[in-house]
Amino acid sequence: MQPRIPRQSAQEQDCRPPAVGVDDARLSDELAAVVSGARRRAVRDGDRQIDTAHLLHSLLEHDRDVYAVFGDGPQIARLLGYLVQRTIGYGLRWQGTVEDSGAVPVVRDGEGFSPLAASAMEAACRRAVRRGGPRAEGIDLLAAIVADPQARAVEVLARAGIDANELGARIDARSDGRRDEYASDGETAR
Repeated sequence: MQPRIPRQSAQEQDCRPPAVGVDDARLSDELAAVVSGARRRAVRDGDRQIDTAHLLHSLLEHDRDVYAVFGDGPQIARLLGYLVQRTIGYGLRWQGTVEDSGAVPVVRDGEGFSPLAASAMEAACRRAVRRGGPRAEGIDLLAAIVADPQARAVEVLARAGIDANELGARIDARSDGRRDEYASDGETAR
């Protein structure tokens, strides 16, 4: 009798994020776990690279702050449904293609992040620096992902009835509130 879940190779079980120009030290532990989850999802899905939809799915699974930005209701349920459908075949039309907006050179080595996902990871690290954080967090990555209208994650959000611009505004409002909290605690707000 065959096992229902295929065994992962040692490479697939590796929890380190793929090296694609994002220094692991610049990621919070939670965000490193998100990247590892997205990597495993990409491998399971048979995709060549981690794309923004893999990152979004993993963010929702692993980061409570990100999940909270979406709130409860039918839209989050629909979003999770689309992401699960993608895992079981919804994204087949994307297999074998590289997620690319044309803004950065395409890396076709078959490993790591898609160009848009790599760009989002770098933008998340820059956002963390701007907010005065020592490391990028999941909310930084979500903000970077929804800022690019060409991202596959933004397409999935739109199919679920979630406006990426409105989501970005909610993220910014939450971030502004956090900066105010830090300032009232006697720390310097940036």
